[in-house]
Amino acid sequence: MKKSLEKENLNGYIVANEKNILYFSNFLGGVRLLIPRESENILYVRGVNYESAKRTAKNCRVKLIKMVEDADLSVRDQVKRLNLSRIGFDVINASLYLKLTNVLKGVKLEDQSTLVRELRDVKDEKELRYLRKAAEITSEGMKTAFEVIRPGLLEYEVAAEIEYAMRKLGSNGVAFDSIVASSVRSAFPHGGCTDQKIRRDDLVMIDIGAKYQNYVSDLTRTVVVGKLSPKQQKIYEITNEAQQRAFQAIQEGVKACEVDAVARDFIKKEGYEKNFVHNLGHGVGLDVHETPILSSENKNALKSRNVVTVEPGIYITGFGGIRIEDTVLVHKDGAERLTKAVYTPEVK
Repeated sequence: MKKSLEKENLNGYIVANEKNILYFSNFLGGVRLLIPRESENILYVRGVNYESAKRTAKNCRVKLIKMVEDADLSVRDQVKRLNLSRIGFDVINASLYLKLTNVLKGVKLEDQSTLVRELRDVKDEKELRYLRKAAEITSEGMKTAFEVIRPGLLEYEVAAEIEYAMRKLGSNGVAFDSIVASSVRSAFPHGGCTDQKIRRDDLVMIDIGAKYQNYVSDLTRTVVVGKLSPKQQKIYEITNEAQQRAFQAIQEGVKACEVDAVARDFIKKEGYEKNFVHNLGHGVGLDVHETPILSSENKNALKSRNVVTVEPGIYITGFGGIRIEDTVLVHKDGAERLTKAVYTPEVK
């Protein structure tokens, strides 16, 4: 980050986003992180996290913010001591921006959120180890789903079994609220899970993600407990082919919009363009939705060690939906699936 500050002619950087603070400090729960270009980083934490931060935080000095203290005033005082005049910041809301401009009078504040985003987009070896482990646990969670799912179970009962299995394998929690959406509810891309009973021969969309060392994974399979109808079979084959084609198109240097187009154009050719209602994929890391986005609008080229999802879906209101998703690592000359759950649409 220090090199980025020098390149942008900034003499400091304020990090307010919790996950960005985690990225730089290895600590989740900080209030602010000040990164001066020419001196040590300072992590500001409340009393409930102070001892933990002193033990686990890295690449920074930990400063306690007492209950009656304002963290931003403490940051201001340090900025003045270091005579920082041009400071970037990451992602802050309007009220915090107004507050900072007020307490940091005479200091030029600049939105430099892309600096952090570009760093987080390209994973290092440690991050890839964590992401691989999260993907491995998630894949085992999907295996559990296939083993336990049966007619009569409630959607949230299946989700509970999946999450319990992932916890036992070392997951620090879930990446997002698990989705087990059956029957017509499978046409809701973010359908969650309810007390609806799973019925034989109904579509069931299962979208899950484990968390390991704060890094996450994302995996979707759609199944029926029984036998696919001809229409279900057709939609499954189209979705699966779209995913396989998009995966084959991924490598360093290919534009994100071109990968999205591979899947979208195939689904359009098959007559379901209006039923593919979201982007093809998104970045994955400390957050389950990061950049780069695989969308028709993103003209940026993919880079080696980007980690993205590939998740085409076809959703038909009143009938159901099918989505197939994997977490994928971009290489110079291709791609690698980190999630390795089986591709079988029928569970007996």
